[in-house]
Amino acid sequence: MRKLFIALFFSLLASWSQAQQLERIEPMFWWAGMNNPKLKLLVHGIDISTMDVRLDYPGVKLVKVNKVENPNYLFIDLEIATDVKAGKFPIVFANKQKKKLQYIYELKNRETGPSRIQGVSNKDLIYLLMPDRFANGDVKNDVVKGMRETKLNRDSMYYRHGGDILGLINKLDYLKDLGVTAIWMTPEIENDMPLVSYHGYAATDHYKIDPRYGTLALYKTYVDKAHEKGLKIVKDIVHNHMGTGHWLYTDMPMKDWVNQWPAYTQTSYRDEPVMDPHTSEADKKKMLDGWFVPSMPDFNQRNPYVQNYLTQNHIWWVEYAGIDGLRLDTYPYNDPDYMKDWAQKIKAEFPTLSIFGETLVHTAAAQAFFTGGNTVNRGFDTELPGITDAVIKNAIYEALNGKSGWTDGVFRLYSTVAQDFLYQDADRNVVFLDNHDMSRFYSMVNEDLNKFKSGMALLLTMRGIPQLYYGTEILMKNYSNPDGLVRSDFPGGWVGDQSDKFTAAGRTAQENDAFNFVKTLANYRKNNTALQTGKLMQFVPENGLYTYFRYQAGGSTSANGAKTVMIIVNVDDAAKSLETARFAERMANASSATNVITGEKLNTLKTIAVPAKTTLVLELN
Repeated sequence: MRKLFIALFFSLLASWSQAQQLERIEPMFWWAGMNNPKLKLLVHGIDISTMDVRLDYPGVKLVKVNKVENPNYLFIDLEIATDVKAGKFPIVFANKQKKKLQYIYELKNRETGPSRIQGVSNKDLIYLLMPDRFANGDVKNDVVKGMRETKLNRDSMYYRHGGDILGLINKLDYLKDLGVTAIWMTPEIENDMPLVSYHGYAATDHYKIDPRYGTLALYKTYVDKAHEKGLKIVKDIVHNHMGTGHWLYTDMPMKDWVNQWPAYTQTSYRDEPVMDPHTSEADKKKMLDGWFVPSMPDFNQRNPYVQNYLTQNHIWWVEYAGIDGLRLDTYPYNDPDYMKDWAQKIKAEFPTLSIFGETLVHTAAAQAFFTGGNTVNRGFDTELPGITDAVIKNAIYEALNGKSGWTDGVFRLYSTVAQDFLYQDADRNVVFLDNHDMSRFYSMVNEDLNKFKSGMALLLTMRGIPQLYYGTEILMKNYSNPDGLVRSDFPGGWVGDQSDKFTAAGRTAQENDAFNFVKTLANYRKNNTALQTGKLMQFVPENGLYTYFRYQAGGSTSANGAKTVMIIVNVDDAAKSLETARFAERMANASSATNVITGEKLNTLKTIAVPAKTTLVLELN
C-alpha cells in the first residue's frame, strides 16, 4: 500500500510539474524607444492561465493580464515609457502552490545607420527568388531531424532541394553585377509542413527562420551583407493564412483565431465581391473568409488578438533585421479594415519602409481600388502605397503576342498606361513579367529571343518598380501547369551541377546574349534618373509602332543635365521606319541618339529604322 501511495504521489507530482510549463513568449524581446508605447505579449504554456504575473522594471507598466478560452494562453498588456532604458528584467509567473516560472525579458536599444530601412522605390530593380531553388550554401541543413518533411529530392518539383540563405549570400555579387538593387525572396520563416513546404507560404512559426534555410542570426547577417553591397531587402509576409502545422493552429488561443465554417469552405478567388457596389454579402464573405487551400487556415482578422499578433510580428522583423520593404501576399483576401489599421501602424513606426501588395486582378480599376488614396468608393484610405501590376504584365504580353486592333496588340499596352490616372502614384507599382506562381516569360513568348529582349526593354524602361524573376536573365523556361516547373533550380547553385550559369563560361551563347542584354540595360537604368524617377510621355501607336519617352521635368534632352530616353516598340514581323516629326515636344533639342544596348550612334533622327520584333532604347543627345 505504501509503495502504491509513493508511486501515486510521484505520478501526481510529475503531472502537476508538466502542467505548469512556460513554452514561449512572443515577441521574445522588444526595443526601447518604439513609436507605439503599447506591447502585448503572447504567453503559451500548459495551464499558464492559472498563474499570476508579476514584473518590476522602471518604465515598464503591467496594464492588464488577459485570459482567453484556451487556458494555455495569457496575453499580457504592457505600456513602455518613452524614456525607458534598455535592459533585462524577469517576468514571474506564480500559482497558489507557490510554484514560480520565470522568463527574462529584454528591451534592446534600436539600431541606427543609413543602410537600415531605406525603402524600395522606382530607383530600384527587384530580383525575386525562391531560396530553396536558388543556391545551396550549407549542405548540413538540407535535412533537419524532427521536421515533418525529411526528404531532399531535386528530381521532384514538390520536395525540398536544399537551397538556403547562405547560398544566396554567396551569390550577392552575381546579383549586383547583373544590375539588381533589391532582393525579394519568398517567405523564409519556418514552414514545418509534411508536403510542399519549400514555397514558404504556410508558416508554422512566425518568429523563426526555417532551419533548412538557416537561423535568425544568419538572416540578419544576410541583410547586413546585402546592405554593405548596396542591395536592399524586401521581406515577403502573409497576413491571410498560416499552415496547419502551426502551433497556433494545433493549440488555438480561441476558436475564432481562424475563420470557422460548418464545413470546409474555400475562397472563391474572386476579387470582384470585395469592390462590387452590388455585391452579395455571402459572396464577399466567401472571398474574404474562405480558406485559401485546406492546408492553410484563414486568419480571422476581425479578432483583435489576431490583428495585434500579426502587426507586432511584422514590426518585430523590420526592426530586428532592418529590412527595406514588405511584399504583402494575397492582399485582396484580407480584411480591409484591418489592413488599413496595419498600414497606419507600420508607417508610424517606419516612415521610410516601402510596402506593396500582391493584387493578381484583371483591370487597372481593380488594382487601383486596393491602393492608397482611392477613397471615393471605399469610404476610407487603404494606406497601401503600391501593388504588383499584373495589368501592365498582361498588356505587355498582348503587345508582344497579340495582333494590333483598335484595343488589341500594342494598343492594349498604350491604353493601360493611359489609365494611370486611377492611381495616387503609379510609380509605386511593381512591374513584372512573371513570378513563382505563373508561366515563365521566355516560354510565354514562345522562346523568341527578340520578343524576350523587347519584353525586358519594356520592363526596365516602364514607369514603376521593375521586378525580375530569378533565372529570367538566363532564359529559364516552363509553364505553370504544373506549378513546380516554373520553380526549377538555378543551374550552378549546387555543387556537382552539370553547368554553372552564374558564370559566363557555364552559359550558352544564347543565354549569354540574354544575360548581357539584361545586365546592360539594368545597369544603365541604375545610373539614369530618367528611367528611375523621370516622367513618362507616350504617343498613340501608329503603323504598329509604340513610342514613349522617359525624361526629367524641366528639360527636353540635356538642357538641365538630365537625360531623355526614347523607347520605340516594333511588335511586327517586319522592319519599319519611324518618322519622328510628331514627337517634337520631346525631341526638339535632340541632334543625335545613342543605342543604349549596342552603343551605336544615330546621327540623324528625322527617320529611325526599327528592326522587326525589336524595342529600341535610345538616349537622346
